[in-house]
Amino acid sequence: MKKVTRLLVIFAAVFSLTAIAGCTGGNVAKKEKPVIVFAEQGWDSVRFHNAVAMFIVENALGYGVEEVSGSTSVTYTALLSGEVDVFMEMWTDNLAFYDADVADGKIIELGINFDDNAQGFYVPRYVIEGDEERGIEPLAPGLEYVSELKGLKSVFKDTETPSKGRIYGAIPGWQVDEIVYRKYEYYGLSDEYIYFSPGSDAAMAAAFASAYEKAEPIVGYYWEPTWLTGKYDLVLLKDAPYDPDLFMDGRCEFPAVPCTVCISTKTYDKAPDVVEFLKKYHTSSEITSKALAYIADARASMEDAAKWFLREYEDVWTGWLDDKAVKAVKAAL
Repeated sequence: MKKVTRLLVIFAAVFSLTAIAGCTGGNVAKKEKPVIVFAEQGWDSVRFHNAVAMFIVENALGYGVEEVSGSTSVTYTALLSGEVDVFMEMWTDNLAFYDADVADGKIIELGINFDDNAQGFYVPRYVIEGDEERGIEPLAPGLEYVSELKGLKSVFKDTETPSKGRIYGAIPGWQVDEIVYRKYEYYGLSDEYIYFSPGSDAAMAAAFASAYEKAEPIVGYYWEPTWLTGKYDLVLLKDAPYDPDLFMDGRCEFPAVPCTVCISTKTYDKAPDVVEFLKKYHTSSEITSKALAYIADARASMEDAAKWFLREYEDVWTGWLDDKAVKAVKAAL
């Protein structure tokens, strides 16, 4: 009887190990797919797009995923060598050699993530139109162009120099700050306004947020996509149409910058189904800004924001995938 019992125990153990091996075999098959490495260059919008793409690549396509942080130049070098697979948000104007590298086949441009971004002088909409619900009367009705700020210094009064208005400039050290300052001079605003340097992007965001919550007038440089433009109703003041000959002197509007999705040449054969998915990946500056606003308001992680996007914008992302992958994403959610 003892021998029979021992045999049963051994049989049960062997059966269990066989079952485990079978399960492990399935996992090994999944792990045989390579890890897809995403570049994270240091700003929130690329972290958000990485989180969305990584969630899909891992849960719908079965790959391992990894995010590698570094400056644009460092991660771009890694993309060229194949150590990084994907750039989800390549700001094409930041790299002088980008177009040449694409043309020479050193990297592969799959498509455009978004190309409706903007930057320039913004004011809250209530400054122009008022806000009946908040009991705000318009202080500068009809304000539409940067040039029309002239004569409105009393609306955007500088608290430290009441005889002048205040315009918030760009961040010191950014090249755009030089262009914005030239714009300030070109339109003769230096006669009426103080050009106030905020010191950092956080300080600039805080100034806009504080003014908005208090229903106070403010005008200053900002850009999209950001959590601020996603959360608050800000109006970009118009300018002369973009002209490359006038741009550096601040005499026209800022052009939109195509933010592309790019991969290493090694990734094309390494993960063809990931490539097909990323070819279709397309969002907008507005969607990105709203996602960043969600992160700020809910104090959400990037993964939480990715799940929020996948729930809120199903009509957008389901067009990127086949039915099987769509079902896998929904199951993972």
